[in-house]
Amino acid sequence: MNLFRRRSVADLQAEVLTDKSLKRALGPVNLTALGIGAVIGAGIFVLTGQAAAKYAGPAIVFSFVLAGLACAFAGLCYAEFSAMIPISGSAYTYGYATLGEFVAWIIGWDLILEYLFAASTVAVGWSGYVVSFLQELGIAIPSAFTSGPYNHITPPDAPWWNIWRLFTEGWVSTGAVLNVPAMLIVGFITFLLVLGIKESATFNNVVVAIKMSVILTFIAVGIAYINRNNWHPFIPPSLVPGEFGWGGVVRGAGVIFFAYIGFDAVSTAAQEAKNPQRDMPIGILGSLAICTVLYIAVALVLTGIVSYTRLNDPAPIAVAINSLGPSVAWLRPIIKIGAIAGLSSVILVMMLGQPRIFYTMSKDGLLPPVFSAVHPKFRTPWIAQILTGAIAMLVAGLFPIGLLGELVSIGTLLAFAIVCAGVFVLRFTDPEIPRPFRTPAFWLVAPLGVIFCGYLMCGLPADTWARLIVWMAIGFVIYFSYGCRHSKLQKPATPG
Repeated sequence: MNLFRRRSVADLQAEVLTDKSLKRALGPVNLTALGIGAVIGAGIFVLTGQAAAKYAGPAIVFSFVLAGLACAFAGLCYAEFSAMIPISGSAYTYGYATLGEFVAWIIGWDLILEYLFAASTVAVGWSGYVVSFLQELGIAIPSAFTSGPYNHITPPDAPWWNIWRLFTEGWVSTGAVLNVPAMLIVGFITFLLVLGIKESATFNNVVVAIKMSVILTFIAVGIAYINRNNWHPFIPPSLVPGEFGWGGVVRGAGVIFFAYIGFDAVSTAAQEAKNPQRDMPIGILGSLAICTVLYIAVALVLTGIVSYTRLNDPAPIAVAINSLGPSVAWLRPIIKIGAIAGLSSVILVMMLGQPRIFYTMSKDGLLPPVFSAVHPKFRTPWIAQILTGAIAMLVAGLFPIGLLGELVSIGTLLAFAIVCAGVFVLRFTDPEIPRPFRTPAFWLVAPLGVIFCGYLMCGLPADTWARLIVWMAIGFVIYFSYGCRHSKLQKPATPG
């Protein structure tokens, strides 16, 4: 058994020309909007406030800079790969071409954490804003149906290696039944994505325009209400390791790294781009640059308006607006509508990405053929889409946002690190392959991408690592029991 057999880049490029099952309907504007649609969402509307309250205080700005640097390195590597191998498999396919099948499986399985759990995480944040908005209209949804029935608090004396304790202890009943709004939005987005990629992209373009307008309005209005006392101390002193101080900044960067995952989701749509060699780098790097600037601006305004200690809330921007009093009451519904629309687009892009990973893994034989079934009319991977939606609905309905967000962050960082390593390796193993976009100073950018991502992973909680280990163990069982036996490359090439 050759665990490190590779798919040749030439074969992958030939597949791009022959596989017409998915519809090519996306241009550079659509792709950039997809990136913004995913990146500008949970990070601004949900996780910024929570990470500031729990880890970094106003220094969450530095957390965004750290995470943005790691993303810049990874984004350059993604741009090279996506232009060279415009296949829907994203990091999974890139790993298959450079580091071998087993590493590709690890990435593909890991990406489920990124996209599937990201959709669930954002759906929980979406629910928080919808509930707040409906309250403004005098409509109250019973609290039993607006949050998950379970929360998890890591046992304080449980070491990271005691996985049994980390999984079985610390679960607390919240008294709720299900997070019904979160489940409903996931169901609606699933239906839309089955309907077609063009329809989904049009919906995304509209909501991106809405949320960009709302965010710029919040920044413009909020600047006038900044109280600089809320920024002191800018880096709160650390009393517990990993909370505040520089350690909290690093941990905060690892957690809010989740906010940046949208740009790599663009690469999952490569097989539906009209001119992927030109447009994929534009979509990936353009959306990343725009969003980083907006994140830093919003973080400064948010922590300047209200003390970071009050921001540990599913809807922190709503908390900030509500604190400003009646003079800006007109802004409250606008912000909440923008958040609701914005988070909807994040869910859409995350749920667009996951079935396309399944699609490509299935085409390679590592998953059953049902995952690569394409609807004859809509030309979307509809069975994988419905399965993804059903699981995301269940997860969003049951679990809290903090637990889900940390899982997504560690999965994303691992995928980014492997992509950066792949670009570095392929420059030496296959230097003559045509590259429409080349990562500048790859000998520096790619290793720095690996180092930054590894550094941020180290800042994540120990129990998050334990859950990653268990998730990977489940993936290994599936790979060795099914994937490696059905791989299209199961017969190694004859030497010579």
